[in-house]
Amino acid sequence: MTGDICMAVYSAPPINKKEILRYAGAREADASLAALLDECLALVDDGLSYRVAYAVYPVTKTAEGISLGFFTTSSRDLAKNLDRCHAVIAFGATVGHFIDRMVLREGVRSPAKALLLDALGTERVEALADVFCRDLAEKYTKEGCALRPRFSAGYGDLPLSVQTDVFRALALPKSLGVTLSNSLLMTPKKSVTAFVGIVMKEQV
Repeated sequence: MTGDICMAVYSAPPINKKEILRYAGAREADASLAALLDECLALVDDGLSYRVAYAVYPVTKTAEGISLGFFTTSSRDLAKNLDRCHAVIAFGATVGHFIDRMVLREGVRSPAKALLLDALGTERVEALADVFCRDLAEKYTKEGCALRPRFSAGYGDLPLSVQTDVFRALALPKSLGVTLSNSLLMTPKKSVTAFVGIVMKEQV
């Protein structure tokens, strides 16, 4: 049903070490960095949870711009992303608090390890979002639809303040245990929210 919050739980997506190094600002790993990365991977093994909360909303044009059912925006960039879409999936994804705790702990002991752990957390939540979107694409392809690339608050001219609408619509503090500060920072830090437009294939 439109607006109903659904939940998805995943096993750990495949690790992409190159992406972790990229997020850490390293082009490639020498032997010592590779060993440190392996230590980080072992440290968080089985400590992460991969969870997604999502809901489907109608997309309609308004005098102000577009409405996604739970909020209206004048963002031209989001409107372009959702052009010809009849519906949109709003979702939140998180890998939990564990990685944040490890980053804080290792920040005192080993700043280099803390940097890699932070990059690992980013790679993990992005991988989760990618797996979720691939599952959506498979589902909606069977229904004669295609999906647009995911688009998040803070992209282009879509203000970061839209996060408050997403958090309210998906009840993220309750559904995922993810909270939003007054400065619009998410906790756990390794969490993302995004919109994914749904368009009929003949409209692509």
